[in-house]
Amino acid sequence: MHCSDLIAIGDLAARTGVAVSAIRFYEEKGLVAALRTPGGQRRFLRADIRRISFILIAQQLGLSLEEIAAELARLPAGRTPNGADWTRISTGLRDRIDGQIAALQRTRALLDNCIGCGCLSLKKCGLYNPGDKAAQRGAGPRYLLGDRAVDIAAVD
Repeated sequence: MHCSDLIAIGDLAARTGVAVSAIRFYEEKGLVAALRTPGGQRRFLRADIRRISFILIAQQLGLSLEEIAAELARLPAGRTPNGADWTRISTGLRDRIDGQIAALQRTRALLDNCIGCGCLSLKKCGLYNPGDKAAQRGAGPRYLLGDRAVDIAAVD
C-alpha cells in the first residue's frame, strides 16, 4: 500500500462533506477503519470515500447502522469497491426500496380518503369503511398496510 492510497481524516471529511466527528463515530461503530501513523494520526483508504458516501445514502433510505454495517461487510477491504460489488449490494437493497416506494404510493393515493384505520371518526368512514370492516383484517391502517378495499368489503 502506498502513502498515496491513504488520506487524513480531514481530507476524508472534505471529500465526503461529513464532519470529522461523524467519521470518528462511523469508525467507532465499525463502518470504516482507520490505520494509524507511527504518530497515532488516523489515515483512511481512498476507498473509504465511497464507503462514507454509501453510508449517507443508506441512512437516507432508512437503513439502521447495523444494516449498513452488514452491507459494508460484504465489500472488499483494502480496495475500492467495483461495479460488481455495488451491484451485489444494490440487488439486496432493491426489494426494500421497492417496498418503500409502494407504501408511499399507497399513502399518496389514500391520503384524501379513509386509510382503513377503523377509527370511524370521519364522516366518510360510512362510505369507505362501513361497519368498520377493515378491522376484520387486523389492527392498524389496513389500506396502507396493503389490504384493498375490495378485499375488505368481501369479508363478512
